[in-house]
Amino acid sequence: MEFSSKLIENAVNEISKLPGIGKRTALRLVLFLLRQPSDQSSNLAKAISEMRVSVKFCNNCHNICDADLCDICSNNNRDKSVICVVEDIRDVMAIENTSSYKGLYHVLGGKISPLDGIGPHDLNIPSLIEKVEKGGISEIIFALSSTMEGDTTNFYIYKLINKYDVVTSTIARGISIGDDLEYTDEITLARSITNRIPFETSIKN
Repeated sequence: MEFSSKLIENAVNEISKLPGIGKRTALRLVLFLLRQPSDQSSNLAKAISEMRVSVKFCNNCHNICDADLCDICSNNNRDKSVICVVEDIRDVMAIENTSSYKGLYHVLGGKISPLDGIGPHDLNIPSLIEKVEKGGISEIIFALSSTMEGDTTNFYIYKLINKYDVVTSTIARGISIGDDLEYTDEITLARSITNRIPFETSIKN
């Protein structure tokens, strides 16, 4: 792809690094921004810069937020005795969109995947175990994707907390094997949360 402007070429190259965006799509976005008022590009650049510098991770659940605690953890109307374990922030958003869950979350930041070089020590597992050890947690809900890596991570955590007085459950398999939560429709996901089953049952199956 030939460019008449080095500035446009640089912008296209940077935007095309985003997932799902190729050079042609990046060029369309750059040309679109050029046709807009200059303050629109400035506002976009400012928003991205502020996000990158100021965004935080919740001290309690590792969700993305603007303060030390996210809005979910700081909400006194949430059931703080129930924790839903998810892979990343997108899963929190997906479950929240169902309006069917009123507990807290714990974002692992991924799942155990030896092929990708991701082990238990790379995830936010110790802080989850610490919560269970402190007491006050009545249920841990495993809501990782129904893949081999997701099931491996579920089982690893289950073995660590099985000795404590806490109920472990997993979302019902209304979600197809191998599907990610973020791509599941809200009704199916809501039913999977509501009709969750004991984790021990999922192991036997």
